[in-house]
Amino acid sequence: MSRLLDFIHRHEPRGQTLAHLKSGIGAVVAMTLVGGLAAWTGLPMLLAPFGATAVLLFGQAESPLAQPANIFGGYLVAAAISVAIFALAPSAWWVATIAVGLVIAAMLLLRVTHPPAGAVPLVALSTHMPMDTLFLVVVAGAACLVGVAVVHHQLPPRVTYPRRPTRPG
Repeated sequence: MSRLLDFIHRHEPRGQTLAHLKSGIGAVVAMTLVGGLAAWTGLPMLLAPFGATAVLLFGQAESPLAQPANIFGGYLVAAAISVAIFALAPSAWWVATIAVGLVIAAMLLLRVTHPPAGAVPLVALSTHMPMDTLFLVVVAGAACLVGVAVVHHQLPPRVTYPRRPTRPG
């Protein structure tokens, strides 16, 4: 029974209701910007991974996975690997599974892990998005989300975003 309880135990500490509401509003503003940009440009900007990025940016902004270097780096690595693997291999479902593994390994090696970026090869396969469009969409979407987060976290209750590096001494 205690093993079962391990699975349902919530590990997140309780937060402040105002901070949670602010997080939700920030996500709405950021995703509205991305959606508006999609409507204005005709680009397929409302990608599912951006919703997951919004969770990290507005709900877990202090996480290393939510930092700008991780968001931009993760998405760029994912787009580059997606472009490379789909250029070398047919667009079959199993190619996308290999690409996901390569994206994860590359992000970890480069220390730019951003879990939502792991879905980029699946998006590329399922949408048949042209590869140059893929790069444009992930960079523009990441820029919108990070830009809103930088401004958003300056509002009370404030959160330091992006995190500042800790320097010895």
